[in-house]
Amino acid sequence: MTVRDPVSIAGKTLAVAEQTELLVIGAGPAGLAAALEATRLGLKVVLVDENPVPAEEMGEDIPHLFGGRMSGAVRNRAAMTDAFIASDPAIAAAFDAGVDLRLGTLCWGVFANGPAVGWLPGPVAGLADAERSWMIGATQVIVCAGRRDMGLAFPGWELPGVMGMVAAEHLARRYGALDVRDAVVLGSTPEALDGARRLRDAGVRIAAMLELAPAPVDPAAIDCGIELLCGHVVRRVEGVDGVQRLIVAPREAPSREREIPCDTVILGVGTVPVIELLDAAGCGVAFAPERGGHVPVLDAGQRTTLSHLLAAGDCVGVWPAKSREAEIARAEGRCAARSAAVALGRAVSDVAPADDLPLPLREGAGGRGSSRGRIETPHGGTPPPAPLPQGEGENGRDLAAYRLDWVRATVIEAAGAPYVCRCEEVTAHDILEVRPPRYLGSQTDQRNRRDLVSLLGEGAPNPDLVKRLTRAGMGVCQGRRCREQVACLLALGAGVDLAAVPLATHRAPARPLPLRLAAQPESPEMAAHWDTWFGMESQYAPFWDAPRHHVAAERPVRGKAVPE
Repeated sequence: MTVRDPVSIAGKTLAVAEQTELLVIGAGPAGLAAALEATRLGLKVVLVDENPVPAEEMGEDIPHLFGGRMSGAVRNRAAMTDAFIASDPAIAAAFDAGVDLRLGTLCWGVFANGPAVGWLPGPVAGLADAERSWMIGATQVIVCAGRRDMGLAFPGWELPGVMGMVAAEHLARRYGALDVRDAVVLGSTPEALDGARRLRDAGVRIAAMLELAPAPVDPAAIDCGIELLCGHVVRRVEGVDGVQRLIVAPREAPSREREIPCDTVILGVGTVPVIELLDAAGCGVAFAPERGGHVPVLDAGQRTTLSHLLAAGDCVGVWPAKSREAEIARAEGRCAARSAAVALGRAVSDVAPADDLPLPLREGAGGRGSSRGRIETPHGGTPPPAPLPQGEGENGRDLAAYRLDWVRATVIEAAGAPYVCRCEEVTAHDILEVRPPRYLGSQTDQRNRRDLVSLLGEGAPNPDLVKRLTRAGMGVCQGRRCREQVACLLALGAGVDLAAVPLATHRAPARPLPLRLAAQPESPEMAAHWDTWFGMESQYAPFWDAPRHHVAAERPVRGKAVPE
């Protein structure tokens, strides 16, 4: 007779509330196009989007760096829902087409069986809304998670009024809830210039554009009608209850300070593909500067290295032409939908991308630096695409050098010691010297050497190790404001290329969840022993009563082991 461990999860199934053929995450241009195309092909589609985002999460700069510049309208959830629906005619088209569209619903994780997990019933995703959290099974998943802003620390950047360009446009164009009068834009990239123009059209006065380089990245900024300050650096932001003025100076003459009255400073230095869900799921990723940083490895059908997971839109790459023309993202979404339909057994004539679209990044091509993940199954039928050019994107910009220069001049050379990680109050020098958290009271000045090489060894430092030692990136924003800054600081401190710095690991949940939503429903067989798994039955026993050798199957759980 074999004896089954009563506390083992073997044979106990996950509680999955519903099932669909295709789950699409994100109702931007790519996600809506994917959902509409998949519905046309006869698939059962669930489309989720976290908008309207609760005002409380916006106040924590999640999912974007809103900087406290939301109007009071964001507290009216019904009005925000109406505004979001009205912002894109494709949303109404998706409703009319029969797409199961769920607004105000976020995805916090995508999971499937693999090397570490073998007991799931199939691919599943964790969803949550304002009331509950649950699991949905999906044979195919398309992630269209969009982009976010790169943070940039300088004295005063924690004041209300320092926000990201993506967040500003989101509030202005999708919610109609941007509370900004006079703004200064940092950066002169094509994305920053296009954003400044759109904000100006929305009624915001752009007082100036500040560029660290001696010439604008986008030459069109010269004649855009906005004062352009090249070769300048931020000295500090001043204000009482929020931004009131920005103090700038020429980089070569920092004592020649100039005051620019404004109520908002908008970060336009860089936009970053949102790959949290993809990386946490185990997809292969690689550093591709021409696409905005770390992006998923894809084939020509928008498939990732995992057979159940596809991606489209800004989360697979950001570049100027794509930012200006939403049809590029829509074409990616339609291509992903056709690939998903083929995987589900539908007859589809064409799964290749349009001829005028940039080819996706393949494993072993295009990207630089180390990549994560592996090809789970070969994707046949499409010739391997040629890699994109490395290093420089449009307008000759080297993204890695551009970001490093901003971090060096604005963060490391800052007049004060601004918190790079605002959640955990970690400064640039805390990171470069790997100082433990202040609340531990450690005497870091007793070290003989306080540099990355002496503390962490030769080679590119790992952000995960630095996070564990300093807590940089462990806050409620989950590194959204500091992740890229930390990587730049480590590259500068160790004297290595930015591409050589590994990507800091993403883990589920990809969004912070209230405790009331964090607990997942479990089957009665699993719930019967949850206290045993966490050791609660014996944690209060004195050490002299604890067994010398602890074996789970021999624990006195409701008496005895269960025979098969």
